[in-house]
Amino acid sequence: MFASAGASHAQAGNKNPLEGRFQKIEGFAFDKLPLNDAIKTVHGNGKYRLAVFSDPNCGHCKRIDKDLKAIGNVTVYVFLYPVLGADSLAKARAIWCSGNRQKAWSDWIDSGTAPADPATACSTDGLQRGIDLGRQYKVEGTPTLVFSDGTRVPGAIPPPWIRALLEASVK
Repeated sequence: MFASAGASHAQAGNKNPLEGRFQKIEGFAFDKLPLNDAIKTVHGNGKYRLAVFSDPNCGHCKRIDKDLKAIGNVTVYVFLYPVLGADSLAKARAIWCSGNRQKAWSDWIDSGTAPADPATACSTDGLQRGIDLGRQYKVEGTPTLVFSDGTRVPGAIPPPWIRALLEASVK
């Protein structure tokens, strides 16, 4: 299901620290992701596209979110993937059922403002489809990043690596 991947623009004579470290999802097509089941945030011009499986209570997910803002020029699709317990699921549901998912997610990630419990019941089918998608792509922890070329990165990585993989994913 996976093939070896890594950015291929190492400087002459220097080994690329990304080479062979991550895998591509075979047959992956970013445009076939259920993007309506994700929280979309555009930083800068949104040139690059990235899917992130993220748990509301994951500290590394919060860091990655901040890193992506700083990197800029990326459209981020966050698939809520509550794997860290009942509180994560409750927060994911509250974010999903909020009137403005992007704002609820941003408020939680940026300032720790917990999403309000929804006043009315809402369908969590999209949230469940995101969870199912994560299972399909064998997401075992958060964050997991999936670049537009299908490169799958489990866990947090340094911003320069994210930038290199974003650039490599559009070549």
